[in-house]
Amino acid sequence: MLTPRTCLWWMLAAIVLAGCATAPSDSQLSARAAEVMHASFKARGQAGLDRLQQDDTQRTCSALEGKVPPKDVAERIQAENLATIRYPADGKLLGDWRNGERVAQEGRGKQFSDDPAGPVGANCYACHRLSGQELSYGTIGPSLYQFGKLRGYSDEVRRYAYGKIYNAQAFAACSNMPRFGHNGILTEQQIRDVVALLMDPASPVNQ
Repeated sequence: MLTPRTCLWWMLAAIVLAGCATAPSDSQLSARAAEVMHASFKARGQAGLDRLQQDDTQRTCSALEGKVPPKDVAERIQAENLATIRYPADGKLLGDWRNGERVAQEGRGKQFSDDPAGPVGANCYACHRLSGQELSYGTIGPSLYQFGKLRGYSDEVRRYAYGKIYNAQAFAACSNMPRFGHNGILTEQQIRDVVALLMDPASPVNQ
């Protein structure tokens, strides 16, 4: 004969087992999370719901949950994103470093509250150190101080810098760096100007 205490334990075990049997799968949880996000976000100004749509690279990196992608996955992501880079037709990769510094320091643009006709920046100092004079800068990304001075001012390095700003995923799979050109955040001229900030010997970056 079962005692009340034993009955209670059996009831708890049945509840736990039932809970395990009905626990949602990872795909169901992901689908539910997507539903909640779409229900929570509203299109406001230039911030449309299209921003919730992930491309293949974003879906793959999100599924990794911050883990380093396997070599074959990383190579695929980088190859696919490398193919999206559009270098200037005239071959000129350097603009004006003075304008590039303004772009690097500007954090506005692309938010619903920003004027679409106003300045759009890269907010580079949020993640990187660029000049020796800057007192406040981010450390999420590597220091870019003396970028050109340390690497050399060759056309190869200029092309790398342009491509990295245009689409960082082409060089580092699942990078946290925004794809400034790929996603239309910066214009071609703005990217040239930021490349000049990194590569011009007269730029404060290289002092």
